[in-house]
Amino acid sequence: MSRRSALKLASAAAAGAALSGCGLSSGSSVPLRVEPGSIRPVPELEGVRFTVGSKDFTEQIVLAYLAEFALLAAGAEVRDLSNITGSASARNALVSNQIDVLWEYTGASWISYNGNTEPIPDPIAQYEAVRKMDLERNGVAWFALALQADNTYSFALNQQNARRLGVETFSDLKRLGAERPQELSFCVETEFASRNDGLPGVSQTYGFEVDPSRVETLNTGTIYAATASGNTCNFGEVFTTDGRIRSLDLKVLTDDKGFFPRYNLGVTVRAGMLQRYPQLQQVFQPISDRLNNAELMELNAGVDVDGRDPADVARDWMVKHGFVTLPNNAA
Repeated sequence: MSRRSALKLASAAAAGAALSGCGLSSGSSVPLRVEPGSIRPVPELEGVRFTVGSKDFTEQIVLAYLAEFALLAAGAEVRDLSNITGSASARNALVSNQIDVLWEYTGASWISYNGNTEPIPDPIAQYEAVRKMDLERNGVAWFALALQADNTYSFALNQQNARRLGVETFSDLKRLGAERPQELSFCVETEFASRNDGLPGVSQTYGFEVDPSRVETLNTGTIYAATASGNTCNFGEVFTTDGRIRSLDLKVLTDDKGFFPRYNLGVTVRAGMLQRYPQLQQVFQPISDRLNNAELMELNAGVDVDGRDPADVARDWMVKHGFVTLPNNAA
């Protein structure tokens, strides 16, 4: 799930050119049906067609289905255009009117789409800054902030190493580096090893040195397995909502100085659409209020660990929390 590298500004122009050259298909029907639950039919949305998009990793695809089932329960007609290759492509699809609804991350918009270099540590302040800038610059409207859902970076280690090394926070890495520098071994993605907002920036902020010979660059999935085994490295780069954290029983360190940007979830649409259908807020806000890192881990694990279809995982979650109900003939 290398979403940060996919969000680099350098890829935005190429992605835009690709979209304008070949376009995106109009999407497909939602694969499963639902009936209203706590999300009731909304007269203003009855029969209105929305195309829901997503980026091409598990969490985004599941979130797209959450949105689709919510809109179906509200009475809208829905098309599924999830799994768009590349984050910049998904964003461009929204701006260029090829999709209508996209769950997005505040840090992605602030840094990658709007070119800011300094994140805002407070999640609400970050959201408000993104909301204002995206509306003014790009005509993109944000709403339904999921304040407790923050898919940012962290470091993790297995429980045995956590107990052995006595680490809880990033600040503990400075102490560990002073006492036992050989224990500071890391498994990270290639770009994370060299970027200022990756390992070099973390080590500078927290005051510990990293021996390049003790840094292994791996792909995302391999990092989780290597961290769990503890044979290749003690500390692995992780995304804080990844379901493999729970399934592998990893210990996630606390970024106690708030180095990494906030990547809180919110719903994005074009500004004119939200003006035309302000009722979208009442449809999506209860879902955002329910989402947090633990819930996202559960959803992601349903796909990445249990091997279930994202649509099934999303519908079961919506039914579990009463947002929708199953049709009488549904399994």
